[in-house]
This record gives sequence, structure tokens and C-alpha cells, in this order.
Amino acid sequence: MASPSPSRPAALIGWRVLALVYDFWPVLALWMVASAAFTFAYTWSGHATRENIPPFSALQWVLWVVCWLITGAYALLSWRRGGQTLGMRPWRLKLVSIDGGAPSWRALAIRYAMGSVSLLLAGLGFWWAWLDRDRMTWHDRASGTRMVRLEKR
Repeated sequence: MASPSPSRPAALIGWRVLALVYDFWPVLALWMVASAAFTFAYTWSGHATRENIPPFSALQWVLWVVCWLITGAYALLSWRRGGQTLGMRPWRLKLVSIDGGAPSWRALAIRYAMGSVSLLLAGLGFWWAWLDRDRMTWHDRASGTRMVRLEKR
């Protein structure tokens, strides 16, 4: 079934990539806070101050999962609050459901999970938008949402 034609133009892949780059910086700051907390807990548990968390240890994998969850919380709360993250605002991008309304929490969670898979596959789900007739990414299709570009004020 074809999706209804949007009233606003679809967001092009270039704008989405720029928004991701912009959003990387606040997320990186949140990751640093989480890493500092893990490092403090690691040294507090009896390890030497100059000793790093061992690579590929269970604690390091837990830190990766925590950072992924922090990033998800940032994205979902931003999308739910106004349809935009900090990185989407300068490029006038907004996330809406296919029918034009606000997406549900479930749709946002599906979008974040599929977007993560897409990024892990070298962004293949993002690049798919160039081939898609409606310019939608994998996570747009899976979640029933779409990214639109707002008009200039």
C-alpha cells in the first residue's frame, strides 16, 4: 500500500547526516559523564587509579550498552517533546508519523532500534533513502514515521 503523499518535502539524506553530526556532540558529552562514573566506580572498587578498564571485559560491554541507552533516551525524549533533536533544529528537520501527527513511544523505540542497526551496517538503511520511491529510510518504514523539512520562518 502506498503511503499518502506528505504535505512537506521529505528530508534529504544530506540534511539527516548533518543532523547526526551535530547531535554527536551533546551525546558525546553524556557518554563522557557515563564513562567518568564507570571509571570512578572501577577505581573505588579497589583498582589502581591509573589502571584502565580492561578491553573486552564485561564492564566495558556494560558501558557500551549504557551509552547506547543514554543515546536512545536523548533521541526519544527529544523526538517526543517536539519532534526534533538539537541537531535537527538548525536544518529544520522534524520527525512526524506517516499521518502527520506525533509518533507514539513504540514507534520512536522501533525507529531508534532500526536506526542503530542501520548505522552498524555502515549506514545502509540511511543510504537506502536514495533508492526508495518515497525517500524513506529503513527506520522510517519500520516505525511508521518520516523526517520532513520545515519551511523557513
